[in-house]
Amino acid sequence: MMSIFYVAQLELLIARRNMWVATSVILMALFSVVLTLAGGAPTGSLGVDPLMVAVTSITTLSVYLIPLIGLLLSFDAIAGEAERGTLALSLTYPLSRGEILIGKFLAHFAVLSFAVAVGLLLTAGLTIARYGAGDLSFMPLAKLFVTSLALGAAFLGVGYIVSAKVRQTGVASGIVILIWLICVVLYDLGLLGALVADGGGTFTKSIFPWLLVANPADAFRLINMSAETVSDLASGISAAGGVSGLVGQLTSLLLWPVFALFAAWLAFRKIEP
Repeated sequence: MMSIFYVAQLELLIARRNMWVATSVILMALFSVVLTLAGGAPTGSLGVDPLMVAVTSITTLSVYLIPLIGLLLSFDAIAGEAERGTLALSLTYPLSRGEILIGKFLAHFAVLSFAVAVGLLLTAGLTIARYGAGDLSFMPLAKLFVTSLALGAAFLGVGYIVSAKVRQTGVASGIVILIWLICVVLYDLGLLGALVADGGGTFTKSIFPWLLVANPADAFRLINMSAETVSDLASGISAAGGVSGLVGQLTSLLLWPVFALFAAWLAFRKIEP
């Protein structure tokens, strides 16, 4: 167990040296502050919980930003060592490849957790300072924090898979950006196009809900959407809630990190120093 923490400590030092810690924290903090201040403007006249408005805005941000941070933290975890020539040395230590991978994951997960925590604490602090804490509900904020960590963990695992498959960090970085683009942008556009083409047929009622929940980014979005934000016209999203429900969304979001880390471990085992 101690060997895992030694690996994690080393990875934290590398992340700090490469400015990933500062970059992640600054990105989350900056966007959280901007969205909290901008999104809270109409709450007084509409009578809406200002913290709920902030959480909704940050959910929209997080579904794009957290996967990107996770991929950028992990894409060179193995490929970077292979390119620098330190991977062969690391594999000579009395550590299993699983221990090395878990140690790297713990370090990167800690960086991600810290960045998300800073952003959400700033959101809570700004909202309390402007409106007071009396009528605010903090449960959506706590749910957003936990699900953000699960989403980030899933994309950390995906980044490790790419890093174990590719020996050049330049190639790995290009692949993870493409994965990010597909998962958080093009996937939904493809589903939307299929919905329009289907016109309310079998795909819309039976296949689309499961495809939506299967994407961890969409599962995260559905979990953190308030009931008021779901339009009755969005029949596919409503179906996703009715067919698979919260249990299916949580299952997708929690299984993705496990599956991705397992696949990364299998890929890492095949690397010859």
